[in-house]
Amino acid sequence: MLAQRTIRTLNQATGVGLHSGRRVDLTLRPAPVNTGIVFTRVDLPQPQPVRVSADAVFDTRMASTIGSEQARISTIEHIMSACAGLGIDNLYIDLTAEEVPIFDGSSAPFVYLLQQAGIEVQSAARRFVRVTKPVQVRVDSMGQSKWARLEPYNGFKLDFEIDFSHPAVDLTGQSVCFDMGRGHYVKEIARARTFGFTRDVEALRANGLALGGGLDNAIVMDDYKILNEGGLRYDDEFARHKILDAIGDLYILGSPLLAAYSAYRSGHAMNNELLRALLAQPDAWEVATFDDEQQAPQGFRAGALAY
Repeated sequence: MLAQRTIRTLNQATGVGLHSGRRVDLTLRPAPVNTGIVFTRVDLPQPQPVRVSADAVFDTRMASTIGSEQARISTIEHIMSACAGLGIDNLYIDLTAEEVPIFDGSSAPFVYLLQQAGIEVQSAARRFVRVTKPVQVRVDSMGQSKWARLEPYNGFKLDFEIDFSHPAVDLTGQSVCFDMGRGHYVKEIARARTFGFTRDVEALRANGLALGGGLDNAIVMDDYKILNEGGLRYDDEFARHKILDAIGDLYILGSPLLAAYSAYRSGHAMNNELLRALLAQPDAWEVATFDDEQQAPQGFRAGALAY
């Protein structure tokens, strides 16, 4: 049986929120089978656990946010991406502020925390959502298009193309294809950092965003070049980070997907719209489990996930 997984022991870390700029303590705790990924704001007078799901997302400005205006849990995509990359099905995540810490702007620190806690194989079958027919969302505005699509595929593959029309970005790879069955999430995707432009900082901060952002937790660019002293971690780090985000956004579904995802200029909002469009078409998906682990697609078997 291809089984569900959680972590073996509790683990903790402290950081700051990218958008809030606030200090936050993060605690990861093991969770029983069929729990899913559950976030809790433990700083509130009456903490309310929020289980990740497509319907739990209520704000997608610059990040994926679940909960409510009274109990926001924001910027969850990087830790969700790490959980997807390591095959974590069940996990409690406690926070002392509204935003998951940004750390270095990638999912690598979360991978480290999860691996340090250890991976525990559980006694129930892992449940997948298998896409059975294509589903797409698209926006055409002012002569430009953006879209995201899910299609049937025996595994999980992502193909993303960016278009920022910026000199520094244009010099790098504009598209990335990553297949969970052939690639290595930890080496190829996890270290890709979020990025931003100095020209947008004033407007973002006026709207209460990017208050904790800087060169230590993002790739920062002026109108011409990258300002980070060390440059890029990958030649196509911008596109790889969009893959990282998409993996996290799609895992908010609550189950791993068996599908091919492709997108052009998509973001958190469109990724969530895609999940909702999928769920709104019951004939476009089905639940799948694997009694024989060897029958599962390559990349999802226990050995492949034990990075």
